Amino acid sequence: MECSCKNVHSDLSLLDTVLDTYANVDGSLITILQKAQEIYGYLPQDVIRHISEKTGVKPAKIMGVATFYTQFRLKPVGKYLIMLCKGTACHVNGSDLIEKTITETLGIHDGETTEDGLFTLKNVACLGCCSLSPVMMINEETYGSLTPDKAKKILAELTAQAKEGANV
Repeated sequence: MECSCKNVHSDLSLLDTVLDTYANVDGSLITILQKAQEIYGYLPQDVIRHISEKTGVKPAKIMGVATFYTQFRLKPVGKYLIMLCKGTACHVNGSDLIEKTITETLGIHDGETTEDGLFTLKNVACLGCCSLSPVMMINEETYGSLTPDKAKKILAELTAQAKEGANV
């Protein structure tokens, strides 16, 4: 479920300092995209067009880079970005069961965001934490040796924290 209306009203001036610094530096497109994503949370289409205008790099090339690297997002993500490892060790140790638990608990599948905007699920090839498999990262926190019950508990705790924060 993607609302293109969210892509139309970005404050492009927020990117001016980044573009002033990097627009004419060869090989800086990835840096520009990283900084743009830090500012906006993802890479809206109007931001990609703006980067193209300021750098002279064609929008198709920018999209090629943005879609090649998994670090870049073209849609907004929830407050909590769940990156579930689907690498060999995690797969063998039950990451499919963890994905099923997340899907049933939150009602979302890979690449989707909950209606309340709280969680986004993204399956990734490897998180480099094989000894902790199955593993997921939620924002900057790593959770390993997962079981369905442990995953449910983590999601419930984060949901409760978000609700407490909203009531403050």
